[in-house]
Amino acid sequence: MRSPIRFVKQEGTHSRQAHADLPTDAPFEREIGRNGFFGGATHMHHQHAPTGWVEWTGELRPRLFDTAALASTDYACATELVWDAPVLLHNAFMSYRIWQVSSAMDYLARNADGDDLLFIHRGSAALFCDYGHMTITTGDYVVIPRGTMWRVAPLAGETLEMLMIEATNDAYMLPDKGMLGGQAIFDPAVLDTPSINEAFKAQYSEDQWQVKVKRHQRVSTITYPFNPLDAVGWHGEVSVVRVNWRDIRPVMSHRYHLPPSAHTTFMAQRFVVCTFVPRPLESDPGALKVPFYHSNEDYDEVLFYHAGDFFSRDNIAPGMVSFHPAGFAHGPHPKAYANAQSAAKTMTDEVAVMVDTRDALYVGDAAQQIENPQYVNSWQVKEKE
Repeated sequence: MRSPIRFVKQEGTHSRQAHADLPTDAPFEREIGRNGFFGGATHMHHQHAPTGWVEWTGELRPRLFDTAALASTDYACATELVWDAPVLLHNAFMSYRIWQVSSAMDYLARNADGDDLLFIHRGSAALFCDYGHMTITTGDYVVIPRGTMWRVAPLAGETLEMLMIEATNDAYMLPDKGMLGGQAIFDPAVLDTPSINEAFKAQYSEDQWQVKVKRHQRVSTITYPFNPLDAVGWHGEVSVVRVNWRDIRPVMSHRYHLPPSAHTTFMAQRFVVCTFVPRPLESDPGALKVPFYHSNEDYDEVLFYHAGDFFSRDNIAPGMVSFHPAGFAHGPHPKAYANAQSAAKTMTDEVAVMVDTRDALYVGDAAQQIENPQYVNSWQVKEKE
């Protein structure tokens, strides 16, 4: 059996507690954390911002991708086959795709490689699956268990744009909410499941249907002389489930800036999915009001910006994806840091989806075509303003 080296030691000038009442001669706190935000940590106090670099060479760097630009690349977002959706980031345990669809799927999809988590960025659609029918719309998370047959039919005139996160060879779970209680963050009672309703029964058919099955990242086609979505009922504890970000009631502290792990929505074995939703900013005069600078040494971090004003970032628009791999400190842009210190703003209005992965992510060809190469300089450039 192994046990971590755990101790608490202080050296030099430091705050009494993390993320609060920082020393005036060292106003930049940096958290060195292990095992994401779940392990041990040390808090360094610096005279200069840890992101104050003036030059960066080599492949490791903060990266920014604009998914709105996919339509003008070789990896156009809109595609007939869901499994052709561009892969932006991936490793052996997770793939991260963007998919747009504007017409009803005339086939069924089935992922035999792992669970899928859909986050609906824009649009609304009817979802038909093994378990029945439901309407999905902007801001919904939809968990599709491995092996489920499903299809979507966008509502009239709408294009459905979604983030797709595959838990490869894995399943999605809810986090343990511990002493907060089972109803914290969101009550499981708000989880919606599909219904065997009239809309579902109306799509029973004796016409030929195909199922596009993805296994080992290759697609096979199974043809039926009828629509295999022909269930008349079911019972059990495995199902497609939906929750909207508006159902999330974030944990808050007016005196302490909570780490991203406090906003965990779903978990797989090798990564977590967190949701940042509007909340009051910390009101205590000594509390940090923006994400602290941190060196998350064991995890890669990905953020999908869905809506609102992203208070820790500058010049970020909805639909963009930032990628901060492990290996360097990162944190708020200087302008955002200064604005937060002025206490002019009392509430965030951002909605963003964060994925932290225990294993290094690889950048897909599609992402490289929509990268902003100047993102690495954005901290330095803004600091000179």
